[in-house]
Amino acid sequence: MVHFSAETGLKASVGIFLLSCTFLATSYNTTFAFDHPLNTAVITCLVAAFSLLILSRFINRIPSPSSSVHKYSVIPLTEREQAIDEPSSPISLESSSSSITPSKTRNPARWFKLGLVSALGCARVGLYRQITANIECAPDGYAYAIPFFIAIYDYWRNQRGRSATKWTAPDGPQNAQLRTIATIASRIHYFVFRSQLRYVASAASLLASGYLAVAFDKGRESTYICATVSGQYPRLHTLRVLSAILDSMILIGAAELSNEGARPRDGRRKQTLVSWGFSLLGVAVFWGAIIAYLTIRSHGSEDFVNPHFLRSALGQGALVACVIVSASQLIPHYGVVGLSVLAGFVSLYYTWTATFFDGHQPFPLVTAPRAFAAILLNYLGGLSFLYARTVSEEEPQFLYRFNITLRVALTVMAGIGFIFVTQQGSVAHLHPIDLLIYEGRQHHDKWLHRANSSQTLTDAVAQYRLQYNQHPPPNFDKWYEFAMNKSSLVIDDFDEIHNNLLPFRSVPPAAIREMTQKLATNPYNEIGAISIRNGTARVQEGIKPTHAWMVISAAKMIAKFAEHLPDMDLAFNLNDEPRVAVPWEKMSALKDQALSYPVLQDERILNEWSTGRSDQWLPIEPADQTHDTMFVDNSFKNIFDRYVSATCPPSSKARSQRIWDRRHLCISCVRPHSLGEFPSDWALATDICHQPDLAHLHGFFMSPASFKVSQELLPVFSQSAIAGFGDIIFPSPWNYVDKIEYKPSTDYPDANYTDKSNTLFWIGSTSEGISHSGEWKGMPRQRLTHLINNNTHNHVSVFLPTADNTTDSYRYQILPGTSPSSSLHLDTAVQILDPIVRCRHQDCEDQTAEFGLAGRVDFQAHWQNRYLFDADGAGFSGRFLPFMQSHSLPFKTGLFRQWFETRITPWLHFVPVDVRLHGLWSTLAYFSGVESSDHSSTPEKRALLKPHDIEGQWIAEEGRKWAAQVLRKEDMEVYFFRLLLEWGRLTDDRREELGYKL
Repeated sequence: MVHFSAETGLKASVGIFLLSCTFLATSYNTTFAFDHPLNTAVITCLVAAFSLLILSRFINRIPSPSSSVHKYSVIPLTEREQAIDEPSSPISLESSSSSITPSKTRNPARWFKLGLVSALGCARVGLYRQITANIECAPDGYAYAIPFFIAIYDYWRNQRGRSATKWTAPDGPQNAQLRTIATIASRIHYFVFRSQLRYVASAASLLASGYLAVAFDKGRESTYICATVSGQYPRLHTLRVLSAILDSMILIGAAELSNEGARPRDGRRKQTLVSWGFSLLGVAVFWGAIIAYLTIRSHGSEDFVNPHFLRSALGQGALVACVIVSASQLIPHYGVVGLSVLAGFVSLYYTWTATFFDGHQPFPLVTAPRAFAAILLNYLGGLSFLYARTVSEEEPQFLYRFNITLRVALTVMAGIGFIFVTQQGSVAHLHPIDLLIYEGRQHHDKWLHRANSSQTLTDAVAQYRLQYNQHPPPNFDKWYEFAMNKSSLVIDDFDEIHNNLLPFRSVPPAAIREMTQKLATNPYNEIGAISIRNGTARVQEGIKPTHAWMVISAAKMIAKFAEHLPDMDLAFNLNDEPRVAVPWEKMSALKDQALSYPVLQDERILNEWSTGRSDQWLPIEPADQTHDTMFVDNSFKNIFDRYVSATCPPSSKARSQRIWDRRHLCISCVRPHSLGEFPSDWALATDICHQPDLAHLHGFFMSPASFKVSQELLPVFSQSAIAGFGDIIFPSPWNYVDKIEYKPSTDYPDANYTDKSNTLFWIGSTSEGISHSGEWKGMPRQRLTHLINNNTHNHVSVFLPTADNTTDSYRYQILPGTSPSSSLHLDTAVQILDPIVRCRHQDCEDQTAEFGLAGRVDFQAHWQNRYLFDADGAGFSGRFLPFMQSHSLPFKTGLFRQWFETRITPWLHFVPVDVRLHGLWSTLAYFSGVESSDHSSTPEKRALLKPHDIEGQWIAEEGRKWAAQVLRKEDMEVYFFRLLLEWGRLTDDRREELGYKL
């Protein structure tokens, strides 16, 4: 058996302490533990308490360093050790007893002190609960001040009463000037490393570093709403200050419990373990009882027993336990000041390195001087503490080398930070939008060449086989002729159809037909059906009257080409929200199986549908003949974890991380699809798998108005879907029958781009999701309105030319939230319609008070504005195509994908805006231009950023022309025709033999 010395154990404790602090700092912002903060606090306290109490039973068997190795103990309550026969703790620590039993007669004052620390812990958990629940209103905390508070208390309580080596002037050098310099240096060295204020100096350095590091977060606040009318912001600011004070008091109290009158060696170590353990146990019991009461009162409605939360809570609890247990062994040697300084260094280091790692140059703005100063001060704080221990001879001899090793590690870490600072640019010499417009043009040209490369039917067949590794479906020649007659520009690129239908190749045709009949014949499913027989499309009888128009309109579209379709039934989703959320593991298996099927040789291909298909489909009428359902109703609930993220790989951030901090922008979530604040990959921007923060930034995820969902692959046709969902997307009847129409008139003309009002315009209702517990604060429509009109508590980051305005250089400038309108004079007209809809009780009143509501306007009034904003509703937005048809410039945000997603190119046909909306002001500033507030200067000097009217008009007109070429009703018919040919083959019993051959 390997035996470790006490000295080796002490070094291991330092390593465990620092590593645990590191893991806590790096996992803090991505843990699921904050889903239920009270439960996490109780679990953490229990794990730590039992760890301490169990260790206390065996502490006598663990060797301890001799008493001579530590000369200094921080924050004692008394300057003397108690006598051996004097009670050492409120807990009996007699070594002859293996049990932990309360002393019945000894020193009740110590019980009071233990209870006081436990009470402070209970109060701190209460603050933690309040801050976490309202984190969107909580300003950055003051944890970086805790080491300084403790150091001040240590000086007042302990250091000032101790004798210290007096400073003596150096003997040389002989030169007077050099002697003066040497004297000053010697005095500084004495003050920082040997005086009674040495630890105050170290902590002050960390304090200054923390103050600078917190400033990194300015300008990267989330658009999640901290309601102005709630009054939460000043309240949370007060709670943040109180939290820092309470944390300091708890640490001081823990140190005094450890130091108070303990008998030497094992008695003191055991006292620390037992006192801390019972203090934590008291916190756990108090809040555990409150949780039990709240759970009983709510009839157990709070479901916190889920794998993600339990795994994270236990993991965080284990890390905290490691920190506390190791601290209990280190506090006699390093004191609470030393431990707080070391923990503070680790926390601050990973605070600013996370900014460097996650940032996308030059966003967020991190100025090199400030970053350099923050790193240097943090480094000096940690280094000076370690060096002072050796200079003042407080470091035990056996820890000298270990102390040097720690100093080297701190130096390496600081060096890495300095390297990052030198690589962190804050100035750009090209506006990102200029580059993105150029890349958009290049991407579109390549896509168009691929989508329209076939000039003949023979070319189209060959291209189909090349792209999709299978033969085209029967009647492909009829589709090609139809597409040519409709002047379709897109002949070869239908990847959306291929990807939608691929997993269905692994489902037997008979099973698809059976599921279609079950879907269509239970009114609960909210599905409407179309039956195609002998080339005629017929709408199912008995569809919900309010939604029948959609199925009727789809039948009108099908009627244009129904004569070429096989007999089959189709099930259409009557709701706006998608319905099929197949977990990634199951969907991947289906796709892999589908891709494994070999391609048949030409001579074995059958070019016609199977006979007797109509008899294979069960009757879809009456529409209420089925009582079983394949859907589960999860309306009005948060669906992100159970259904949405489940469509992503297990290793994805959406499934492995929780971004619980709603106050700040998740830079690592934005970086993969962005160039600074501007989306560079629109398809990736609408993919949720790398964006766990979207869980609280979209109404569909937080509380959908209607969500009857299945996690099995079902043949459901929907107008739009979220990335990863298995719905079959078809062209929307909403646009096909012009539910919202582009129809300018003399009263509402659509003028040329430059003749329109230089205004960003949006007006709409709160239709995205149901808000009953504050969900509205994260919904894009409400966030847009708040960002434009009510953003009083946050800063914004706007990409503008540098101050000299003489060179083509830009940087992100951090401004108060209201400055874009008040100082930069960016014109907006963004309002929510009266009344607030899809809300309950207090949420309705809160939104009414927060937003300035507006009356309805004629839809055709949009055309007077130059910039038209489009956002998701309960599903896709029906406004986008009319916006594309106008001379205005569409700004689009959202996550729902439609049939035309690959046909339109961002920065060429429309302006994309990330759903977080953090780049909206910078985007608007680019197109509309920015003027300074100094109206006394010349127009040239007033223009901080000249308007890019040429670029804006070019995108508006390119989008308008392109919509007239590929987003017509005829293009919807061509797309739907090809989709249903493919679907007809999938529902045929001989589908692996069917195909088109010349």
